Amino acid sequence: MVKPKISMPIKAIPYAHQVEAFNFVCDKFGLGRDSPISTGTALLMEMGTGKTITTIAVIGALAEARAINKVLIVAPLSIVGVWQEEFAKFAEFSYELTVLSGSSSKKAEKLKQMQGRKLQVAVINYESAWRLEKELLGWNADIIVADEGHKIKTHNISAAKTMHKLGAKAKYKMLLTGTIITNKAIDVFSQYKFINPAVFGNSFYIFRNRYFDMTGYGNYTPVLKQNMEKELSGKIHSIAFRTTKAQCLDLPITTDIVRTVELEPSAMKIYKDLVKDSYAQLVTGTKAGTLVVTATNVLTRLLRLSQLTGGFVGDDEGNTPQKISSAKRNALEDIIETVLNEGKKVVVIARFVAEIKAIEKMLVKKQVGYSLIMGGVKDRDLQVLQFQNDPNVQVFIGQIATAGLGITLTSASTMVFYSLDYSMSNFEQTKARIHRVGQKENCTYIYLIAKDTVDSKVLLALQDKADLAKMLVDDYKNGANPFQVKGSQDGK
Repeated sequence: MVKPKISMPIKAIPYAHQVEAFNFVCDKFGLGRDSPISTGTALLMEMGTGKTITTIAVIGALAEARAINKVLIVAPLSIVGVWQEEFAKFAEFSYELTVLSGSSSKKAEKLKQMQGRKLQVAVINYESAWRLEKELLGWNADIIVADEGHKIKTHNISAAKTMHKLGAKAKYKMLLTGTIITNKAIDVFSQYKFINPAVFGNSFYIFRNRYFDMTGYGNYTPVLKQNMEKELSGKIHSIAFRTTKAQCLDLPITTDIVRTVELEPSAMKIYKDLVKDSYAQLVTGTKAGTLVVTATNVLTRLLRLSQLTGGFVGDDEGNTPQKISSAKRNALEDIIETVLNEGKKVVVIARFVAEIKAIEKMLVKKQVGYSLIMGGVKDRDLQVLQFQNDPNVQVFIGQIATAGLGITLTSASTMVFYSLDYSMSNFEQTKARIHRVGQKENCTYIYLIAKDTVDSKVLLALQDKADLAKMLVDDYKNGANPFQVKGSQDGK
């Protein structure tokens, strides 16, 4: 059994590979030894293996050793809120966490107020970080975490330049990503300039000329020199802990991850108005004696709300749904980028046609190959065959009602539920598309749930194998708004 060299201050029993990762980082940072080996480390841990909980444990250990007082976490916009949830769930130490949101002036004011003895944790997205560079440099974070660090793989973009400047001032740096090398080994330079420029230096051109030959038309294509592969790999892994799902023998066979997204204020207002209107229609109809509340009419109203959380709102005339939100689409884009960065494939499941069309448009724009099965698709076998065997077809899009039976999608071990229908059989059958004979890895299921919406009610019912319709009708009979989520401010 692997044991932590120093205490892991988390409210969970860590897996063996998480303990190993924790020990690795603490050793590099000099916890439990006389001096640090490196000011920065990389956790090259695939999605679902626990980069976040390991990082929280490291932060807690540093805080308990009184080595840090200010923490800055920079992450893609769609997962900024995940850090708040994970700290609340796992951190067994005192801290104050603030998500820097709102206008630039509001973010700056929030940051200015983050002072005091208690550990201060600021979370911000990459786009905002470079816009708030001066203020962040002035805040003087002791440790900076670059979540999904492949976002700064290009050394001369604004986000990367800011992270390099911030990293140069911070005592400790951590970079989290599935793999440091995406399509090009040259991508390591920018990420390592952030965590420890002593490894590859501060000059991109010196690094490039040492390790790469420039080939192709105009000599713009870098090709790693064969005689430098060993040196490059050795330097990368000198301060990086690497693990994959396949290597984590103690992981559960399946892992569920709930990714909460926030609808834009304008979309949330439309949603809340629809919640109130849907409930009012039930009340008015029952009082007038023109409506008996049944599973059918409750689920019909729930359908509109579910469609809205996916970013679209329809009408009773059957017109093309109007797009009102990009929250889930943006979150999905980040997830797909992360999975593809790890060299893996991913299955995306959605319920509504408008959602599928939006996902297709996003993949076409990113030039990502995909297969698709939805109503009206005739060449189902070909779509599956291409996804299973063609390395250029990296994403499978399936409509939950039509892609849940009779197909095998084991070339992916990650499935994202963009939206859900209310059928338990559809839910279980769809999940089984990747978790079946032929699957060589543990499976990860990611659920995109719009915060304070019916999404959470639907997922909970499916996970608990509960009768959603009966649950909603019972809520109404007990005087509650069946479309309202407990704790939200939707109103009756």
